[in-house]
Amino acid sequence: MLEDRDRRRLITVLAVVTAIDVVYWIAWYADRSLVASNTRSAYYEFENAFPLADGWLALCCVGAIVALRARRPIALMWLLLAAGAGVYLFSMDVLYDLEQGIWWSSGAGGVIELGINLLTIGVSLWFLRWTWLRRDALLYDLSAPVAPRGSVAADNSGQ
Repeated sequence: MLEDRDRRRLITVLAVVTAIDVVYWIAWYADRSLVASNTRSAYYEFENAFPLADGWLALCCVGAIVALRARRPIALMWLLLAAGAGVYLFSMDVLYDLEQGIWWSSGAGGVIELGINLLTIGVSLWFLRWTWLRRDALLYDLSAPVAPRGSVAADNSGQ
């Protein structure tokens, strides 16, 4: 069974991730110096490739929030998609940062970038673990006391 406290905590984390994502991009387009780790044009071009992927992450988080609040099994899908999007964004960002030495040659901006990277992978892995450990509860305990007809749980209910 999925505890209400666990559901509320996850919804809060999803909302915070979405808010950080949106605020970051507002700051990027309003005043890049607030969030940019580097001032090279190649860095700006690289960062400008991320809004769509970050938008997908935000959409997945919002989808998970809506599904969790409605106690719908599709929350499992949205949570796994959000976690996968986070791992992908982490991977793309870290590869560039390592290749370009962003963490070590960009002063405080590089340290902030490293923090963002660590937070991204940490939250993404937490989403994956949280979701996987509660997958049965997400699929079967959210919306109805009986598993959907034709599901594995329904097929095993007579045993």
